[in-house]
Order: sequence, then structure tokens, then C-alpha cells
Amino acid sequence: MQLETVVGDALAPYIPDLARLRMTVFRDYPYLYDGSEAYEAEYLRTYTAAGQAIAVLARDGDAIVGASTGVPLAAETETLVRPFAALGLDPATVFYCGESVLLPAWRGRGIYRAFFAAREAYARELGGIAWMSFCGVVRPENHPLRPLHWIPLDAVWRHFGYAPEEKLRTSFGWKDIDQPASTEHPMQFWLKPLG
Repeated sequence: MQLETVVGDALAPYIPDLARLRMTVFRDYPYLYDGSEAYEAEYLRTYTAAGQAIAVLARDGDAIVGASTGVPLAAETETLVRPFAALGLDPATVFYCGESVLLPAWRGRGIYRAFFAAREAYARELGGIAWMSFCGVVRPENHPLRPLHWIPLDAVWRHFGYAPEEKLRTSFGWKDIDQPASTEHPMQFWLKPLG
């Protein structure tokens, strides 16, 4: 297992791999994402256009089995920036962690921890960043597709120093695997001061 960090324009060749991983991992609960290549291309364009985006790639030989992305929040979409501005947090001081996706066979090996550490180290290198943030989907406790023994990652995120900020919320639209069309999904932001 090797980790490789790519930044800025160097991300472009890895967009198909990132799209594949997102569509595979996020198909599971709680995202239930029924993705499309067209949506992925549009979504991931934020990273290639930003210039300061990062992807930490987990490799098994030539195969990319996981990835973790991030970008200064100011380069993100209005859907992500607006809640911070409304709360009085300067988007220029926030680094947004887009996703950490890892195929099941590679989980439980410390890779997730390495993903967070690499993004935080990169944010420190950029300078001017005071906060790390990401958001996660909020599903009702009684969701019909929730697996019986599913455990949310809240405890893991808290272990890494992140906490939910109840006043920071947004929503994203996507098609769930059990729905005929795209619907809006509430998203909760988590924050960590970058010390």
C-alpha cells in the first residue's frame, strides 16, 4: 500500500479514478448515491479548476483503491461557501475536505487517519487556514435502507478532533438508489480548528 499526494493540475488524470471510487463507495448507506459519470465530471471540475486542490491517493500497485480530496473553501461552490459566510466565518480561512473514499477491503488499516493527516498538513502549508471542515449527509434513524448494524462515523471524526457545528448546514441534490429522480439531502458540517 502506498499513498501519493497530487495537487493542482496534477489531479486531472485521476478524475476518472476519483469518479469511480465516489460512485462505488457512496452507493452504500448512508449516501445511497446512484451516480452518473456526467454528474461526477461536473462535481470534480471544482478540484481541477481550483489550482490548490489536493487528492491523497491510496494505491495497491497500479490500482487506486482510495482517495481523499480537499480544496480551500473559497474555491468551492456557493452551496458550500454560503453557510460559512452567513455564520461570520471567512471562507478564505477554511479548508474543505471533499471526501474520503476507500474500498472495503482496505478499511481498518490506518489509511483513513493518513488521509486526514495529509489534508491537514497541506492546509497548514497553504497558510491562512484556521479551520478544517467537511460535511456529511443526515439520514433519519428509521430510514428504510439503513443496515441493521450500521454505525455512523461520528466517533471516528470526533477522535480526529472534528465536531459538528449545528448552525452550519446545507443540502445537496442527488438520486438515491431507491428513488426515481434526484432529491435534496440535508448535510451537516463538521469543524476542527487547525492548530
